[in-house]
Amino acid sequence: MLETIYLTAAIVAICVFFLCIGILIKGKFPSMHVSGNKEMQKRGIGCVQSQDREAQKGNKHAIAEREKELERE
Repeated sequence: MLETIYLTAAIVAICVFFLCIGILIKGKFPSMHVSGNKEMQKRGIGCVQSQDREAQKGNKHAIAEREKELERE
């Protein structure tokens, strides 16, 4: 059983080592943000904050009278 723990710890250590090498070679930490992914950008998928910010914007093509009517209600 102790051999299994040592083997698992060695495998995890090797994986962490290779991940660190990748970061050091590229010179920066990879972006984990959804909007930083090129494939997601191609599909038009953004992060929740960006989508919420966009949904909260007023419609610049809206009719002014309709907006005033909605504010009264």
